[in-house]
Amino acid sequence: MSKWGSSIFSFLFLVIGYLGETWFPFVVLGSNIWVLAYLLAYLIVGLPVLNKGWNLILKGEVFTEFFLMGLATLGAIFIGEFPEAVAVMLFYTVGELLQHQAVNKARGNIKSLLDLRPDKANVIRGDEIIILNPEEVSVGETIEIKAGERVPLDGVLVQQGGSFDTSALTGESKPLFKNVGEEVLAGMVNLESLNTIQVTKEFKASSLAKIIRTLQNASSRKAKTEQFIRKFAKIYTPIVTFLAIGLVGIPYLIVEDYQFKDWLYRSLVFLVISCPCALVISIPLGYFGGIGAASRNGILFKGSDFLDRITQITTVIFDKTGTLTQSPFEVQEVKENPQGAKDWMSLAATLEQKSNHPIAKALVKFVLQKKIPLLETEEMKEIPGKGIAGTISGKKVLVGNQLLLEENRIALPFGEENDAFTLIYVAVEGKYCGQFLIADQIKPDAKDTVIALRNNGIQEIFIFSGDKQEVTELVGNTIGVDRAYGGLLPEQKVSLWDELKTDQSRVTAFVGDGINDAPVLALADIGIAMGGMGSDLAIESADVVIQTDQLSKIIQAMEIGKATKSIVWQNIGMAFGVKFLVLSLGAAGIAGMWEAVFADVGVALLAILNAIRINKIF
Repeated sequence: MSKWGSSIFSFLFLVIGYLGETWFPFVVLGSNIWVLAYLLAYLIVGLPVLNKGWNLILKGEVFTEFFLMGLATLGAIFIGEFPEAVAVMLFYTVGELLQHQAVNKARGNIKSLLDLRPDKANVIRGDEIIILNPEEVSVGETIEIKAGERVPLDGVLVQQGGSFDTSALTGESKPLFKNVGEEVLAGMVNLESLNTIQVTKEFKASSLAKIIRTLQNASSRKAKTEQFIRKFAKIYTPIVTFLAIGLVGIPYLIVEDYQFKDWLYRSLVFLVISCPCALVISIPLGYFGGIGAASRNGILFKGSDFLDRITQITTVIFDKTGTLTQSPFEVQEVKENPQGAKDWMSLAATLEQKSNHPIAKALVKFVLQKKIPLLETEEMKEIPGKGIAGTISGKKVLVGNQLLLEENRIALPFGEENDAFTLIYVAVEGKYCGQFLIADQIKPDAKDTVIALRNNGIQEIFIFSGDKQEVTELVGNTIGVDRAYGGLLPEQKVSLWDELKTDQSRVTAFVGDGINDAPVLALADIGIAMGGMGSDLAIESADVVIQTDQLSKIIQAMEIGKATKSIVWQNIGMAFGVKFLVLSLGAAGIAGMWEAVFADVGVALLAILNAIRINKIF
């Protein structure tokens, strides 16, 4: 029988018992028949609670809400308060059912994302299409995606472009058009005709799999408020149990007309009121609701503690390239060394095609547009903050900034002539071959985000960039940051962050997207990664991931954090306030068991309804 069915039968027997007691108080076999109705009503909903409480006692967990409920209701039966004993268990059961519905509603946003996990992939092998589990598909294989189907694995389009629904991953409702050669991600929905995709990542390494793991693990990172309430409940419950015992025994010593039944009743009321249900259930649900609301808006919090921490930020540090600036990066100019290797552009693009960095994508796009063929990479190593080194067709190739070439003692025939560009140098077999001059664009919401951050109480805003100081300062002055630091290697970013943290009152957030940002993302009080174009290492190192790469989402993440914190403290205040009031009235004999039921189950339900309110706000 379902819990709802049990509750209905319990209620019917409660009504039968009440009517029998009130209107037909006759005796059968020496017992009032209405007592049997009450006992049946109690056992139907009470046995599961008593059983759970007993099992927890056997495990050493004595002072739980189930223990308090069992003790209070059995005591009520002992003194003949049958209707109230049944009512406590019945309303507790109904309240628990409503709580589960509220929890399921709050989990809806996350569950809908977890349900995106595809269960099949149409793999093209020879002339056949084989249906496999996505985890069985290898990198390099080609899969077919029909109109209306969900993409099962990350890959690139190989035949024709098409529109894709990305809302499940990014929270954006507008379809996104992808051209041939562009990346599509697992979880997107193909909106148009049949498409084929070449798989670039195993399922466990896909963007969707990482999002799913992030959300599944989020509940393990508890906020300090949540941790405190759980610890508090373990101390609070035994204290109120002994206070309830004292409420029966102490008056015997000091009250002249002491009536055991009256004081036992007060004690039982005290026990029911003191159940910490509202706190233990509604507070974790409040944080869970915050994580769910954020995920629906394309913001992934890796734990409820980060919802709290994002409200405490005083200093925000931005990376520049790919964070404050955006594609399309474009190659504005090419300078060539006539004595260098003739195929230097092909070699450079061959190395850069393995990188997710926006500048690398611009370089590769430029070379392909010139109909220059790419080659096979034999060996490749990405050097954070400097560039890429590799071997192609037996040739040692370097692609990166001036530091990379100087580190390898490669002379440059001319210096940096235009401070407005990012320069990418290429050397083959130890000899400088040429350079690409690349310009990027400031994201349209960058300046408004800086203004909004200041309006939200952020005291300091900096830029830490590996790009040239002149370019970094130009971006910083345009969007209005306090100071811009350019030409930084990853270790120099860490050193600057260490200097900032000598002031312990600073709570820092670092926003980045590249491999060279990963150390500071991990060290910052809260690391925020741009998840759309960001590197895997940056996303893994961060505490919060912005799926859409929109800077304005940082403000929304802060607002969700503040709203969640406010709701949690509202619940704490309401639960303690009502319980203290009714406990006082119960101890004085003014409040009875019905008021106790409201103070326990009623307040828990109100707190839960308040907790899920965040999903309507965002």
